[in-house]
Amino acid sequence: MRVSFSREALARSPRLRAALALAAGAASIFGYSPLDLFPIALAANALLVHLWMRADTPRTAAASGFWFGLGLFGAGVSWVYVSMNQFGGMAPPLAAVATLGLCAYLAFFPALAGWLQARWDVPDGVRATVVIPALWTFTDWLRGWLLTGFPWLAPGYAAIDSPLAGFAPLAGVHAVSLAALSCAGLVWCLACTRPKWPALAALGAILAAGAALRTVEWTAVGGAPLSASLLQGNIPQSMKFSAERYAHMLETYARLAEETRARLIVLPETAVPRYLDRVDPAYLERLAAAAKRNAGDLLLGVPTRNAAGDYYNSVVSLGTSPRQAYHKVHLVPFGEFIPPGFGWVLRVLTIPLADFSRGATDQRPLAVAGERIAVNVCYEDAFGEEIARQLPQATLLVNVSNVAWFGDSLAPAQHLQIARMRSLETGRATLTATNTGITAAIDRDGRVLARLPQFVEAKLEVAAPVYTGATPYVRAGDILALGAVLVMLAAAWLLRRRPAAR
Repeated sequence: MRVSFSREALARSPRLRAALALAAGAASIFGYSPLDLFPIALAANALLVHLWMRADTPRTAAASGFWFGLGLFGAGVSWVYVSMNQFGGMAPPLAAVATLGLCAYLAFFPALAGWLQARWDVPDGVRATVVIPALWTFTDWLRGWLLTGFPWLAPGYAAIDSPLAGFAPLAGVHAVSLAALSCAGLVWCLACTRPKWPALAALGAILAAGAALRTVEWTAVGGAPLSASLLQGNIPQSMKFSAERYAHMLETYARLAEETRARLIVLPETAVPRYLDRVDPAYLERLAAAAKRNAGDLLLGVPTRNAAGDYYNSVVSLGTSPRQAYHKVHLVPFGEFIPPGFGWVLRVLTIPLADFSRGATDQRPLAVAGERIAVNVCYEDAFGEEIARQLPQATLLVNVSNVAWFGDSLAPAQHLQIARMRSLETGRATLTATNTGITAAIDRDGRVLARLPQFVEAKLEVAAPVYTGATPYVRAGDILALGAVLVMLAAAWLLRRRPAAR
């Protein structure tokens, strides 16, 4: 039996459109870590372009975008259910509904892109290769900003191991998304339009430009590599806040710290799950002594609080340098702060420390171990512009995380992929220390230098390269990618079809 994807066949069968879009969205997850099969994501995106190009109304295009998004996020962020049910104590039906609700909200953005692009009366080639990539990238940027943002699974991440990653230091992940989606539109043109050579030439030009940009060294080596030790305690989330396990946790990290001779020692997010002012001073001195013995410093993930009762998800330095602290700025809704009007969520979720205060946005890099280190905590490294705030002063990025909240799911691998993109954008190495994995060291080109396996207690000893200077993305942020979006839409507007003169 032959299945037709023509405009007429798709118009006759809304179920076929929905099934194709849902399947394409789910298949696109193969482009992201841990599989990293970018051609599959490219083909899936090209199929959505086809559904949009063959839609008879804006509403039909929006529906295809929604089903694509539901497939993408349903497959890609299903780990949210694990955190709410297994570790947050939410009843399975309620956790399932909440996860589906989040996926439906995220699917709204590709639906919006589909609706908007269908309202442009331009030649097919222009719509597929200019209008659709520009509007899709814009709505994806909007997803990373609206309601504090959820920028997970931006199309550009799937292209991190392709030549298109060369656009990252120039204009960020959204520029990579724009290039990848333009390529998807060109793939559609190769399959569905004639002549083929303009699309083939344009596709080759984009890939060649990305490959050429990958050869540019935007930053310079800033000195000898820094010896660092990233500690992975492998504390199960179910036991992390257990009073009975508290002493064991502290002993695990103290022992690992004392076993290393690295100048910089990094512990994960909330490695000590107790307010800093309630931690035994003798234990803090033990950690500081381990760092001082190496003529360096230790970064400790620990909650802190002030006299006014505000408490923060913090990273505190101990060792030879004066004590410094970084307080997390971009908090996770419902996990780290409760939006106004949603206090009832605390009655169905059993998440310790669920209403942190935000740190100041103008915090400076920590001057430790002879370097200036830009620290960020867990989810914060999904926001490229926010990471760039502490640059170009910082010579190294450090992320501390506790992704044990998501169990053995796709989340840790996706998070590592995000950290790799931040290194590409900023021209800086990244050290990421996690409780249960994936603990890793990443060079400025996004290459993983070393990593630990998940769910083991270990330390990762690395010689971390340090860099100075600034990429164009550090200087300008997302404005360059958004500017490209506006230029593309302006050009398409000039090419729009005009009513015939009477």
